[in-house]
Amino acid sequence: MATPNPLKLEPVTVEDISDITNLWFAAFTDPEIRRVFPDTPGVRKWLEDTNRNDLAEKPFQRYLKVVDTESRNSQGRLRIAAFAKWDLSMPVERGQRYLPWHENMPAQLCEDFFNREEINRKRVMSDKKHFYLDTVATHPDYQRRGAGAMLVKWGCDLADAEKVEAYVDASKDGAPLYAKFGFVDYSNPGEDIASMARPIAI
Repeated sequence: MATPNPLKLEPVTVEDISDITNLWFAAFTDPEIRRVFPDTPGVRKWLEDTNRNDLAEKPFQRYLKVVDTESRNSQGRLRIAAFAKWDLSMPVERGQRYLPWHENMPAQLCEDFFNREEINRKRVMSDKKHFYLDTVATHPDYQRRGAGAMLVKWGCDLADAEKVEAYVDASKDGAPLYAKFGFVDYSNPGEDIASMARPIAI
């Protein structure tokens, strides 16, 4: 008899903001990411404020979490194994992706990093309607347990139902997960980020 999966998909709430911020910094430890998002108290608060603002002001952004129903954090809440942000808007509706950069963040490096992502997304997707997988973060304790796949599948299923394409800026290590869901890598040679698009399901 199969053991029930303790991982469950739920929407993120305002009460989760601190937990998903801590998870984000635990998941993204690449030196290049840490140059853009240094792990300081100020940057952590900036990321919390950004996510709180998105939850309150941007209904087209869907924050989802995968919780472990068999584990609780120090506050007694179910432990969050992974979370994602899917942006369901048209590109022209999206507005500014982040709040103004925190003083601890290298502003020009931030601008260059995210402008490069936007240029590549525009190159691949043009102005077509698509769902954008903005963020997927899995805590190291939950790697290869299916939490990330649950979050990707949610958006892919919605894209199939609404007959739209999907897009993600993937790390080279993360690209195989997205390929399993039909994403195709359209990166230019030498790119360190995979520009991946998923066609409309037929």
